[in-house]
Amino acid sequence: MTQSSIEWTEMTWNPTTGCDKVSAGCKFCYAEVMTRRLQAMGLKKYQNGFNIQVHEEELSKPFSWKKPKMVFVNSMSDLFHKKVPVKFIQKVFEVMRNNPQHVFQILTKRADILQRYDREGLLNWSPNIWMGVSVENQKVTNRIDLLRETNAKIKFLSCEPLLGPLPQLNLKNIDWVIVGGESGHKPRKMKPEWVLDIKDQCQAAHVPFFFKQWGGTNKKKNGRQLEGRTWNEMPRFESLT
Repeated sequence: MTQSSIEWTEMTWNPTTGCDKVSAGCKFCYAEVMTRRLQAMGLKKYQNGFNIQVHEEELSKPFSWKKPKMVFVNSMSDLFHKKVPVKFIQKVFEVMRNNPQHVFQILTKRADILQRYDREGLLNWSPNIWMGVSVENQKVTNRIDLLRETNAKIKFLSCEPLLGPLPQLNLKNIDWVIVGGESGHKPRKMKPEWVLDIKDQCQAAHVPFFFKQWGGTNKKKNGRQLEGRTWNEMPRFESLT
């Protein structure tokens, strides 16, 4: 468990680490860069670099968190990578179900694997497990349809890094949309009109809209205001405890 600076969560929990690139949004992967740093620092958890690895010892940690938390699951990996055993994914789901005081936010680019496991009845959802897909450009909007087919109670989109316009999004049964620009040394530019169009679509569909950042080489300086305000809308959630 690590306290997080990510604006839409409070902490990160990484029962798996490692990944590989599947689409344009992966080009400047933050997790890959951070893994190299942690490996160089000698952290045992990252000794195998960015190769997929499961960490059974992580499964007990949510039981030790005393106060309700918003938790981003696998900021350093993708839980639905084909190399993550489905039995381990089921263990992660069991832990999340058994900690209903916390909200667990899962994000994947592998919506096809997510949808297949769900269709086969391998995933047991509870209201505190939020499921999202990354949608960085129009080429991957099919991920939204695959997410929509799942039985997740809260479904969300992360349009970050937003690399192109996303007109005419189908937001039916989508509960939340996050938008953000790319940061780092060589960020690809996000145009304001792309962001405003998604915001307008969310408002028309009554879907909560969260604007994370403009990004760029100086993320802090560029800030996260849109039309003179911050957009921190989130789905309504009532703890079951």
